[in-house]
Amino acid sequence: MRRGHDAIGTTAYVEDKDTGELRRPHHVDLKTGMYRGKQILTPKED
Repeated sequence: MRRGHDAIGTTAYVEDKDTGELRRPHHVDLKTGMYRGKQILTPKED
């Protein structure tokens, strides 16, 4: 009963539709600053 955390798997990643890079679902893409089609953050400069 106390070992419910043993079933935790790896984190999931999805392919971004616009850039084609992997990102975590329901998170802001840090390279573009987009979330659900809206500009949330200013993009990082490399």
